[in-house]
Amino acid sequence: MNSPVPPRRKTWSLNSRATRGLIFQAIAIVLIAAGLWFLANNMQENMRVRGIQSGFDFLNMPAGFDIGESLIAYEPDQSYGRAIWVGVLNTLKVAVVGIVLTTIIGVAIGVGRFSRNALVRGLCYGYVELFRNVPILLQLLMWYLFFLEILPASNEAWSSAGLVFLSKAGLSFPVPAAGIGHVLSGALAGLVAGWLWRQRVQKRFELTGQDGDRFWVPVALVVVLAIVGWVVAGMPREWNVPEQLAFMVDGGASASAEFLALLIGLVIYTAAFVAEVVRGGIQSVSRGQDEAAAALGLSQRQKMKLVILPQAMRVIIPPLTNQYLNLTKNSSLAVAVGYPDVVSIANTTLNQSGRAVECIAIIMLVYLSTSLSTSVIMNWYNQRMAIKER
Repeated sequence: MNSPVPPRRKTWSLNSRATRGLIFQAIAIVLIAAGLWFLANNMQENMRVRGIQSGFDFLNMPAGFDIGESLIAYEPDQSYGRAIWVGVLNTLKVAVVGIVLTTIIGVAIGVGRFSRNALVRGLCYGYVELFRNVPILLQLLMWYLFFLEILPASNEAWSSAGLVFLSKAGLSFPVPAAGIGHVLSGALAGLVAGWLWRQRVQKRFELTGQDGDRFWVPVALVVVLAIVGWVVAGMPREWNVPEQLAFMVDGGASASAEFLALLIGLVIYTAAFVAEVVRGGIQSVSRGQDEAAAALGLSQRQKMKLVILPQAMRVIIPPLTNQYLNLTKNSSLAVAVGYPDVVSIANTTLNQSGRAVECIAIIMLVYLSTSLSTSVIMNWYNQRMAIKER
């Protein structure tokens, strides 16, 4: 019986490629750190000579300006830090809602490119070619002008059943007067439970070949747990319904024209690229897979759901991540339509406080954090969806 070969001991020698690689990496890190230190020190010295203040202490100073749209309470006498946080939340609101809507529309258009109906294929093709080739800034301005020029004034808002109003001021719609937090918490718990259910069905399908319901059960879980949250909140039945007044629409919840113009422009533009990503992923699946699924008697919908898309996801997810990042970063164009995102508020802060380096650093940190967070989530999802060979 042969004895096991003892592991080779690492030798630190300049003749070793690994050793030289570590040395070169260490030298590179030292040079980069020295360069950054030199630039920072030089910047601080030049600012001191010119009497320019530096530091982040200005974040505690009163901002002194109003913000037209905010997810949290804000008053002009509150700090710059609070104002910038309002901008961060506004940016996240556009990014999160935009990613969800972009995914739905983009996947639908991408799958529609393979429809057997020539009209559907033509419409999907026309959508992609039209919105993909028009610059995003022009589309944002187009939607903003639509809200300002085409829609009626607030005192003559378009109404649907007296519940939803659309005008130059934006969109107003009813919301529960109380208990909305409990309902949303229940719906979120339902989403988690629905996701766990889908994972269980997928594992059973891989082991036994027996499929289960992946749509209606998760939907039922979301609805039931949302109702449970409503019951826990005391079953409130009052609704805050918008009302048309003499000069404006009052009550309910509202989305401003600036927010809608930014959201619609970003979603329609990015969805065109997502559709092409989905189309490319579907085309990457060999035709033999489609023929094999047809031989098993699967319908067109079942083939797409159970055979084509699961295999296409490994090709779709990496470029899809790039489109999510593009949507988030393109939201910085909000200043063109007057939406108070983090870039707009940071620019106002810069002009009032004079802390240019600090404000730009905050903007960079916000977009770096959101981009890295999106990448981490999508990389985790990519690993979950990867086809594991046995």
